[in-house]
Amino acid sequence: MQTAIEIVLAVILGLLLCWLALIVVLWRLRPRDGVALEALRAVPDVVRLTHRLARDSSLPASLRVWLWLLLAYLVSPIDLVPDFIPIIGYADDAVIVALVLRAVVRRAGRDAVMSHWPGTADGLAAVERLAGIS
Repeated sequence: MQTAIEIVLAVILGLLLCWLALIVVLWRLRPRDGVALEALRAVPDVVRLTHRLARDSSLPASLRVWLWLLLAYLVSPIDLVPDFIPIIGYADDAVIVALVLRAVVRRAGRDAVMSHWPGTADGLAAVERLAGIS
């Protein structure tokens, strides 16, 4: 009985430490210079872009799976870091979008993102800056 309790406590402590490490990583990777605010304005367009890219059969299946997972994360009310935490509460979404879009551009090319972008040119420029797409 004592061993089972110790194992459960160790697992809980390990998960807590992993979550804290994630917060530190997100804090270090958070977008700077107002790019995150510009990207937040483009969130509806990013959701539509993600949906369009995920349905594009010309993209590799593994990439489309990542896009579906991103879409599920964006529409889910559950976040890795709750939105009420200042600065990084919203930055976690921006960082995750940036990482997935970088992967899309690396594997499918910038043209795939541009051809599916539903918003304005300014919104696309903000998302490209956020994702490090030149």
